[in-house]
Amino acid sequence: MRHTLSVLVENKHGVLTRVAGMFSRRGYNIDSLTVGVTEDPTISRMTIVVRGDDEVLEQVTKQLNKLIDVIRVTDLKSEETVERELALFKVSSDVSNRSEIMQIADIFRARIIDVAPRSVIIEVTGDESKIDAIEQLLRPFGIREMVRTGKVALRRGAKGVSS
Repeated sequence: MRHTLSVLVENKHGVLTRVAGMFSRRGYNIDSLTVGVTEDPTISRMTIVVRGDDEVLEQVTKQLNKLIDVIRVTDLKSEETVERELALFKVSSDVSNRSEIMQIADIFRARIIDVAPRSVIIEVTGDESKIDAIEQLLRPFGIREMVRTGKVALRRGAKGVSS
């Protein structure tokens, strides 16, 4: 089972290394990790996706809470959160298939952000299944490069993880 953790940490150098080191020392794998500053520039939010049962989740949460720079750890249940990823795909393209690629981008409300004689770059945001679906449709054209940000998530409603 996959769990999405929102981890508020001090925005200081070395914090990411300490968090990643904790996962490494304990033998837990990180499926995705994103980090960015919050509305308070002294605090960063890590969105960490980990795989495991409830016991693994409990151990990860306890170990994170032991780190001095960690302010708060929250398990975000998918039904209570808004989750998104950003992906960029560089796809092989020429005049013969460009319109078909543009139609796929339109269906997924993606944007073509660069056009070159032999490729296009498509930007798409959405949940993991949307990103997976467009990837599958673009793959036959030849994906030259791709990058995915990993999941970012916020709890729905007025209540946040810090309140």
